[in-house]
Amino acid sequence: MAHVILVMALLSYTVVTLLNLLGADMAGYQQVIALVSLAAILALQLRHSAPGANRAPLWQRCLTLTAQALLTYLPFFVFQAEWGAMAGFLAGSLLLLLPARVGWSLYGVVGASLSVPAALEGRSVLVVVYLCQSTLLTGLVTYGLSRLSELVKEVHSARDELTHMAVTEERLRFARDLHDLLGFSLSAITLKSELIHRLIPQHPQRAREEVQDVLSVARDALADVRRVARGFQDMSLEQEVSSARSVLSAADIGTTVRVSLGSVSTQTSSVLAAVLREAVTNVLRHSKADNCNIEAIQLDGNVHLLVANDGAAPDHHEHSVHGGSGLMNLEARVRAIGGEVKAGRVDGTRFRLRVVVPAEQE
Repeated sequence: MAHVILVMALLSYTVVTLLNLLGADMAGYQQVIALVSLAAILALQLRHSAPGANRAPLWQRCLTLTAQALLTYLPFFVFQAEWGAMAGFLAGSLLLLLPARVGWSLYGVVGASLSVPAALEGRSVLVVVYLCQSTLLTGLVTYGLSRLSELVKEVHSARDELTHMAVTEERLRFARDLHDLLGFSLSAITLKSELIHRLIPQHPQRAREEVQDVLSVARDALADVRRVARGFQDMSLEQEVSSARSVLSAADIGTTVRVSLGSVSTQTSSVLAAVLREAVTNVLRHSKADNCNIEAIQLDGNVHLLVANDGAAPDHHEHSVHGGSGLMNLEARVRAIGGEVKAGRVDGTRFRLRVVVPAEQE
């Protein structure tokens, strides 16, 4: 609609000039010259008013502006002041295609130049002022409608891009949540199933107890999938600490836990629970740990979460052919609530993950 309004306005200005010329006493060849010149100027103006015209190479802009200037000023020798309205198109094109300082300067020059033919014809001061003012006004209208059309197009393009980004972000969120929630559960099920396999021959009673734990973890995994599908992601840090202790113990990894928390917002607790779940999953999958230390301490308005384990040998690799993106997911979650993550090897064979986040979210 903005483009249609622009085209109709340019056509209207052109038709007004044509009617003024036809109302004057002109010879046949003059009418032909008027029609050809008006058509050429209109075509050039539509080109200059098109979105992105100001991004064309400088030499192209200068060439078309020069052509428009010649078509604007040469007909004055034939039609005199009756041709004055066409100078407004040139004024608008200068604003559209040239840098602001140069464009506005030349815009003023074009407006003032209309006083010359009117004065040479002996027109009154009021007519001179009218021609200069109408030229400047036409230039502003041409510039404003052209920019409006371009901005509307950019807004529509930006809206489409934002929609695409929102869909992409939602896909990333779903993938991140699925990874964070199910990675731990599936690792726990695998670990406990291997433990059951070893216990069945000589400790059947203990194996039955572990089967119950596997069923419990599987039910929790199913609930997690449903929570992801609903977009509901609240998790409890204290519950996750308890689950981590149980899984690490089943893997014969000595676990030291220290938790000292006060008032913690639901969002902070959910993020830290996801961090702890991913950290324990990495301990199980990416190390040969014998000991793991978990600390969650609230200090000076922040919650400090530390997960450290040994057995992070450089030659130990995950057996799965699929790569992971857990640490990147955690960094995204933590930074979203104003926290920071530090992770890396310590003393060669120890790996430490430290997270600091605000205890309360605004």
